[in-house]
Amino acid sequence: MSSDRLQRYLDCIAACNACAVSCQHCAALCLQEPDVKMMTRCIALDFDCAEMCSVCVALMAGGSELADAMCGLCAQACRMCAQECGQHPHDHCQQCAESCRVCAEACESMAA
Repeated sequence: MSSDRLQRYLDCIAACNACAVSCQHCAALCLQEPDVKMMTRCIALDFDCAEMCSVCVALMAGGSELADAMCGLCAQACRMCAQECGQHPHDHCQQCAESCRVCAEACESMAA
């Protein structure tokens, strides 16, 4: 593996880890909002995105030949989560949206 590709893997692993934590945090705080029903899509996408990020980390860390394809799917999940979280005014949603956008870019770089 070239040093450039290795660095992209490491950057993507870091972005995925940060995104997974941010999504878990967002979901936990969304569950404490007064109108939880309004947050259901946000919570669901938070959980999906966190899981996708965790799978990507595991595949990249293990050097799986499926890692790049999974990164493409993860980027899609991150974009969906960022769009949903970005619609809510809560700080935790805005922070999650930003983390998801950063992760989506890193994963798209891997999938390309």
